[in-house]
Amino acid sequence: MAALPPLLLAGLLPLALCPAPGEASRPKPLLPIQPEKDPLPSKGAAGCSFGGRFYALEDTWHPDLGEPFGVMHCVVCYCEPQRNRRGKPTGKVSCKNIKHDCPALPCSESVLLPGHCCKTCPKASPSVPEKRPEPIFDSFEYFQDKEDDLHKSYNDRSYLSSEDLTRDDSRTDFVALLTSGAEPWLPLSSAVAKARFTLVRSYLLFSINYERLGPPSRVRFTDPEGNVLFEHPVQKSVSLQDGMICGMWRNLHKPSIRLLKSEQLRISLVTKAQPAGEIQGPIIKHRALFAETFSAILTSVDPTHMGTGGIAMLTLSDTENNLHFILMAKGLLEPADKEFPWVSLRVRILHQNRVLREVRANITMQDPDFAEVLSDLSSREMLWLAQGQLKITAETEGRHLRQIAGYITARKSCDTIQSVLCGGDALLPTKTGAVGSAKLMLHENGTLEYQVQVAGTASEVTSVTLETKPRRKNKRNILLDMTPSYREGLASGTWQHMNARDTHMLLQSELFLNVATKDFEEGEVRGQISSLLYSGLLARYSELPIPLAGQLVSPPVRTGSAGHAWVSLDEHCHLHYEIVVGGLGKSDDVAISAHLHGVAELGERGHEHTRLLKGFYGTEAQGVVKDLDAELRHHLAQGTAFLQVSTKVNPRGEMRGRVHIPNQCESGGVRLAPEEDELLEEPKPKDPEQLKKDPNSCFFEGQHRAHGSRWAPAYDRKCSLCSCQKRTVICDPILCQPLNCTQQVHLEDRCCPVCEERKASQEELRAEKARDSSEGCYFDGDKTWRGTGTRWHPVVPPFGLIKCAICTCKGATGEVHCEKVQCPRLTCSNPIRVSPSDCCKQCPAPEKSPPELADVMQADGPRACRFGRQWYMNNESWHPTVPPFGEMKCITCWCVSGETHCQRQECSPASCSGHAKKETRCCARCRAPEEAQEKLRADTPEAWSR
Repeated sequence: MAALPPLLLAGLLPLALCPAPGEASRPKPLLPIQPEKDPLPSKGAAGCSFGGRFYALEDTWHPDLGEPFGVMHCVVCYCEPQRNRRGKPTGKVSCKNIKHDCPALPCSESVLLPGHCCKTCPKASPSVPEKRPEPIFDSFEYFQDKEDDLHKSYNDRSYLSSEDLTRDDSRTDFVALLTSGAEPWLPLSSAVAKARFTLVRSYLLFSINYERLGPPSRVRFTDPEGNVLFEHPVQKSVSLQDGMICGMWRNLHKPSIRLLKSEQLRISLVTKAQPAGEIQGPIIKHRALFAETFSAILTSVDPTHMGTGGIAMLTLSDTENNLHFILMAKGLLEPADKEFPWVSLRVRILHQNRVLREVRANITMQDPDFAEVLSDLSSREMLWLAQGQLKITAETEGRHLRQIAGYITARKSCDTIQSVLCGGDALLPTKTGAVGSAKLMLHENGTLEYQVQVAGTASEVTSVTLETKPRRKNKRNILLDMTPSYREGLASGTWQHMNARDTHMLLQSELFLNVATKDFEEGEVRGQISSLLYSGLLARYSELPIPLAGQLVSPPVRTGSAGHAWVSLDEHCHLHYEIVVGGLGKSDDVAISAHLHGVAELGERGHEHTRLLKGFYGTEAQGVVKDLDAELRHHLAQGTAFLQVSTKVNPRGEMRGRVHIPNQCESGGVRLAPEEDELLEEPKPKDPEQLKKDPNSCFFEGQHRAHGSRWAPAYDRKCSLCSCQKRTVICDPILCQPLNCTQQVHLEDRCCPVCEERKASQEELRAEKARDSSEGCYFDGDKTWRGTGTRWHPVVPPFGLIKCAICTCKGATGEVHCEKVQCPRLTCSNPIRVSPSDCCKQCPAPEKSPPELADVMQADGPRACRFGRQWYMNNESWHPTVPPFGEMKCITCWCVSGETHCQRQECSPASCSGHAKKETRCCARCRAPEEAQEKLRADTPEAWSR
């Protein structure tokens, strides 16, 4: 039997029931919402079955689509009495969108009450019954001759389901649809993009998928006024696949977080052709994000229809093969007019240009989103959905025809699908110190690529399986047997026969990996598959994680916990790490620590070269070590380094893994910028061992320098030059030569001024090179771009150039790293600062001059305080300004040696009555008698009706 037309449901916004004039006196609403649990119908009773519930003839209700869509308050369904071919009474479900029947309101500022469809005046009673729908339902019909069995649950969510994953208030998901045409002065484009965001603490992680767009150079975030808050350079090497951007906005300030949560933040993609942003859109919350497992980007079928596009977010219901989706679109509608306030929309699902499903709805400019449930997908449709072979199209009908289309695929993301297998999570928990570590990748065609490592098991591995939650206690349900691909501790292969249900369960963290051994037939280690949020660590996508097991500790530890880690070295020899552990008790979660150390031996007591790794939040840790000592780098290169995780129960090691990273890191200074090389005539570098033996060499800033060499010192790479003269280091300021031009300017990365013509050519050349190659950094301090490897003194408004700090552009990540200059140790007892703008003092010195404004960041003076975007001198006090409330007159802050202290003004209690009190700027005082009487008159009910 062919699939019947699905139910049309439109008007997704959280709207409310419409009140009708003159119906407030009726005893009960005409359209009651059915209770959550209805009694089962008697055998043979006539009625309608809908959504797992039975409705009697002539019943009306608001359909509940379940998560993430909820109750559709603007849709009323009706069980209409009918008779079948045999003359037996039966029911027909008809539904209608009642949003267009909402009455006109007399007030100018209407409000939308929760759980209602129509807006009401602010002082109207929320208990007014819904407007009675017209008896004729002009919507699509949905017939059912038999009751659906909607309770064949494939997975009881009470067992480690996605709802059990800890999603605290610090994690929030957002989405954005990016098209052109948002601003009339910007050129139009046919490009479309979908951006998905996750806010974790103060970090905003984002995955962006785009189509019909040239290579983007930057991702730009702006406030409602168009001010640039942050720009992320798009690195070609960072993109995981074509058409995808992965990135992170670190350390959002509270005002930016408030803008994000209030949906006032905008995002745009900048290309070389459109430096103002080719496509853009607002970042919004959406209740479909949590359950989304499939998605589609819809572009215009007619390439001449610029600024048109959409996205679809789809998910399967937990109990049946019903596909829920929400369609968000832009550019389908012309500006609404009185003659045509709404447009008919037709949505189709196709396979190889053959229509499988078709639904219709009426949409408006104010309510352009569209929600639908496609019921009872066949097994072939479920397979096509998983393989990315289904196409969704949306087409308007009427005077202005528009059509957008795109293929439905599994949700794309920059996150890593992984799993830690440990004995503590086994069906029958074990404590053998074994570990399993898995990394999986889901491709667009539905193929699942897997790699599962196993180490430290008590006996021989007998099976490696992909499973769902047991349907019965300790009764395993195997989806895929990976055992044939298992060789020497690694199971590696692909699964090409996933259907949509398997894909949905994978992306909803409903699947598990289980490793059984000869001694533990039901499983020695087991782990839930979950998505690890994007962190910027590229080693995740090119390498397998390092297994961490109790059996690898010296001596071995029999534990039920395990973990894995990714560790890498960048071109600056900085160590990047990310650790995930599992199987720990709740008491251990707050006492986890990790160390990187050298060669491990049996019965060891300590390590001379050990480095504490910080950054644990729960069972995950990530961070960067920038000053790794040479001994640990040598151990990493030789494969004799170990990463060890300790807990309160096992402080000498709960689990451990061997780390081997071949490298050629050597100690030494940082190379100067290319334009500074012309100042130096340093001879070819010599062997460090030969320099140590040379009696004329110099040792400065931790490095040996050859006699006669010249270099820029680390404490001032811009305006100082050092040289080695027979074991003596001499550092002098650079003397600027007079210029033969009238227009002189200071470049921020040069010490001496240059002529305006030369400045423009050099500065613009560097900026354009950084933008075009996307290999630079955007520095928020002075709103400029820097090329990769550039080092400069930052400009901090309002103090200007700060010579006591050095900033560096990290080309690989696009990050700006700033460090405080370390002043050299002086032998004199009374050093001074020759110039107020100098960072460090010198010898000898007369009495020190009074402090200047530029002293706020000097390395050896009293520190200033930064509050918001302002700097305050030591001992200075002020009233803080807190957006959007403005200046807080009742709070006073003051700066004490770099730390800000704030306190609210204390008020003495007023002894007068409540109506006689008058609020002043900070505290209450007693009113004058005439003021109190005016206050009483204003508070009377008669005053509310004015």
